Amino acid sequence: MAQKFLQEINSGSRSALLKKEILCFYINNGENTLSDLGKEMGLSVPTVTKLVGELIDDGYVVDLGKLETSGGRRPNIYGLNEDSGYFVGVDINYSSVSLGIINFNGKMVTSKLDVPFNVDNSNEKFNELCQIIDNFLNNSQIPKNKILNIGINIPGRVNTRTGHSFSFFYFEERPLTDIFAERLGYNVSIDNDSRAMTYGEFLNGSVQGEKDVVYINLGWGLGMGLITNGELYYGKSGFSGEFGHYPTFDNEKLCHCGKKGCLETEVSGRYIHEVFLEQLKAGNTSILSDKFNAGEELTLDDIIGAALQDDILAIELIEEVGATLGRGMAGLINIFNPELVVIGGALAKAGDYLFLPLRSSIKKYSLNMVSNDSKIKLSKLGEKAGIIGASMLARSKTIGLI
Repeated sequence: MAQKFLQEINSGSRSALLKKEILCFYINNGENTLSDLGKEMGLSVPTVTKLVGELIDDGYVVDLGKLETSGGRRPNIYGLNEDSGYFVGVDINYSSVSLGIINFNGKMVTSKLDVPFNVDNSNEKFNELCQIIDNFLNNSQIPKNKILNIGINIPGRVNTRTGHSFSFFYFEERPLTDIFAERLGYNVSIDNDSRAMTYGEFLNGSVQGEKDVVYINLGWGLGMGLITNGELYYGKSGFSGEFGHYPTFDNEKLCHCGKKGCLETEVSGRYIHEVFLEQLKAGNTSILSDKFNAGEELTLDDIIGAALQDDILAIELIEEVGATLGRGMAGLINIFNPELVVIGGALAKAGDYLFLPLRSSIKKYSLNMVSNDSKIKLSKLGEKAGIIGASMLARSKTIGLI
């Protein structure tokens, strides 16, 4: 029934388009009366009543009872049936994968963060990822027939419209979404990880009504998402946001993209991790020295944690990256003049050690008249930005809102 309904609302007929608008209204505004819904959509009450009645029959809208008023006839209010469908978000990081499920109302009902997983472009890792997703869904208690879409965030170049990924799991010419769907048994959509995080922050995070937003994902790599006039910006082929691969340095460092001198080569968690280990090998001291000398693996989270414990070596590296990133962001602000810039990703956990030199650098290098109206905030969603964004995108793509 669910798949039949989704096919109907994406059929392109006038009735389908109006039903889609109603669902979008409830998603963005919450419960409301038929009269208010009709005014918002410019439709008569009889027309709205008919359409909402059909959505109730399909199970996607519910009558929530009488609206409390001070007197007179009390109208009924209507809203989304939160149990009518569920959307899964899968967020792939450099050393782990996080998973979550939202209901039709967008509320997170279950999640599992930081399942160990090292991504690379191999069939073995593809199968391992699918097994992680299978295990999560089997333990979720959500009926399989109510899972309408699985949204998977993939780092690198992703064309969400065609369903292709060109950085990971690029095994054959047919869409990766089809390969995932065959393996998992569900409808699957994919998107770039930074863009999904941007969408999560836009709908549920630091964005408070701003329509032009830049989101910086500073994790193992460096990515960016753009919201322009209230909509995600994809670019011609879906590859927008490759901020980390802006040619910046004459350092002759080979980036993992195959080019040299990319911004990401000196502004990323990868860079901090590499230089931190080099400094320890050279004899510099840190609260992590004993762990390093014992041959134990040091992670990026270990280094961030050390900085938060006032480790000078970790702090200096994070501050250096913050200042360099700020210079690059000054260029973005000069070009886009955004209302809001949100800083997210793993390095955002470093707080003021990253944020203060970043703000200082932006102020130094950006044009005052351009940057004065650009607010800069740390991510509100933190480590959940990816799964929230992925699941929200899965819902929007399923309904046809994107």
